[in-house]
Amino acid sequence: MNTNREHQCDVLVVGSGAAGLSLALRVAKNCRVIVLSKGPLSEGSTYYAQGGIAAVFDESDSIDSHVQDTLIAGAGICNVKTVRFIAEHAKECVQWLIDGGVPFDRIEDQEEGEPRYHLTREGGHSHRRILHAADATGMAMQSSLQENVKNQPNIKLLERHNALDLITELDQVTQQKKVVGAYVWNRNDEHVETVRAKFVVLATGGSSKVYQYTSNPDISSGDGIAMAWRAGCKVANLEFNQFHPTCLYHPDARNFLLTEALRGEGAYLKRPDGSRFMPDFDERAELAPRDVVARAIDFEMKRLGADCMYLDITHKPADFVMKHFPTIYARLMDIGIDMTKEPIPIVPAAHYTCGGVVVDHQGCTDIEHLYAIGEVSYTGLHGANRMASNSLLECVVYAWSAAKHILSKNKSVSMPSSLPSWDESQVTCSDEEVVLQHNWHELRLFMWDYMGIVRTDKRLERALRRIQLLQQETHEYYSNFRVSNNLIELRNLLQVAELMVRCAMLRKESRGLHYTLDYPEQLEHSGPTILTPPLND
Repeated sequence: MNTNREHQCDVLVVGSGAAGLSLALRVAKNCRVIVLSKGPLSEGSTYYAQGGIAAVFDESDSIDSHVQDTLIAGAGICNVKTVRFIAEHAKECVQWLIDGGVPFDRIEDQEEGEPRYHLTREGGHSHRRILHAADATGMAMQSSLQENVKNQPNIKLLERHNALDLITELDQVTQQKKVVGAYVWNRNDEHVETVRAKFVVLATGGSSKVYQYTSNPDISSGDGIAMAWRAGCKVANLEFNQFHPTCLYHPDARNFLLTEALRGEGAYLKRPDGSRFMPDFDERAELAPRDVVARAIDFEMKRLGADCMYLDITHKPADFVMKHFPTIYARLMDIGIDMTKEPIPIVPAAHYTCGGVVVDHQGCTDIEHLYAIGEVSYTGLHGANRMASNSLLECVVYAWSAAKHILSKNKSVSMPSSLPSWDESQVTCSDEEVVLQHNWHELRLFMWDYMGIVRTDKRLERALRRIQLLQQETHEYYSNFRVSNNLIELRNLLQVAELMVRCAMLRKESRGLHYTLDYPEQLEHSGPTILTPPLND
């Protein structure tokens, strides 16, 4: 078996969602690019994003308003410069998507007689500024980007390839650590390869698979955050894990998200007896920010001992519902729920990782030539809570910014010399894969119970103790056996779970998505929670 296969490129992009593919396309005219995809190219969070992408396209709206809404949703700890940077570049980056073929919905303008973009409104937004493609915006974006990438000869796609670890060395001129490539697990042939690159871009998405209930696809295992931390990058705000309030509660439809746009178009949240409850919790009712809505649902479920709450849009005309939400309507009909006639059972589910690898406005990390863009990164945009439809926007704006920075440096950066091959001469094949399955299930269960929507100091301490025990077991396993997909993801999830809990233990207040019974009040002055890895060689 060949374990020494090496690839070479100018830019290695780890991840194939909106952030990764956008950056690949923007640099491909001047760079040779390799894109790694853990599974099939489309199997990422972008593909499943329903709601849309936020940008100021309406004359009655303004960038200042978009900035202010984002700052309010972020509960006071957004980076104001970052928020404005993204809002100011939103329209041009969304226009780039449009020029690339993304079919955002249009409607006839009654006054002008020409079609204009149909803008919807979601929680936290004071205006209609969400461009969308029906209720399958992510699918439309992903499909368009994939088509463009496949037509670009300078981009090589490696599907079913997991990045295993970054390869770094000391720059002899700057005396700073720089990235020179990565070890990659080829899931097709089940062996480790190396990729030599001048630049590496982490676009691996979030870490919601660390929880028992999540709206994310299975690949969301925190790989980029864990790899960056092991390589020496700072991380921030990992205590802020967004739980989407409305994930379908049904045994035949695990992970199916019910977009916030449903509530934006008038859907009500109701108890099992049919009564509304959101007006009891917030004057914005169903359009309150996601942390408020998720906690309200969690509170009502626990108070009533109910398995779920309900989302009801039956008071709207059936034609309206089917036109605006065709994907959701069809999926629900497949499992016997007619959303035009009956309420939909829902529960909160882990949905978005608001923290991540610390980067600047160009997506640069603490390591030279290493970038992080999209959900894997911490830019300061989301603060303590992500506002709806800002995530896809962050992906495309930072893809543009990071690509621009890479192109400005490409000619001055030389290709790294040969890389050390992966050594698995001291390990054997495992016949104890069941150990990984047990550890996997244990982690996701106690993270849901102890590091979920409502936390306490004791719960966090229990979680950290259990994480450390599982890390010891997994490290021993990693040292003795050949790598596998489950081992790679478990190792990464345990690392990110530890960082999440450590961030949560440092925050002695309740703010945004972090709610603790021991510190229910919000401090007058606060900021991001930043963790710095220990010095390593």
